[in-house]
Amino acid sequence: MRTEHWQDVASLFLGVWLVLSPLALHVEGAAAWFTVALGLSVMLFAIEGLVIPSYLEELAEICVGLALIIVPWTMGFESPAATLNSAVVGTLVIVFAVWEMMMDREVITWWHNHRHHSAA
Repeated sequence: MRTEHWQDVASLFLGVWLVLSPLALHVEGAAAWFTVALGLSVMLFAIEGLVIPSYLEELAEICVGLALIIVPWTMGFESPAATLNSAVVGTLVIVFAVWEMMMDREVITWWHNHRHHSAA
């Protein structure tokens, strides 16, 4: 089992920002609902990472981060601020999740073993 990383706390704050950002950026409609829903997901996985450390929540955060990047264009967000916010926060969520995975001993051990077994 690994120790908690600061990236979980940073992701938690990003999730809180996503939940509050529709109010701050004056975003309404589907864009607001998707942003809040994805923000709650980021918060949930960040809290899970703090309470039950595992690499699985990082994989989930990567998926949510990808959704944050893709959703504004697939849903046609009308607000450029909402689109930019979603893309930037999604990118940060992915960066923090990958960074944390790179520091996780279980993932490092798996990667090392997988690389050496594949090369043989």
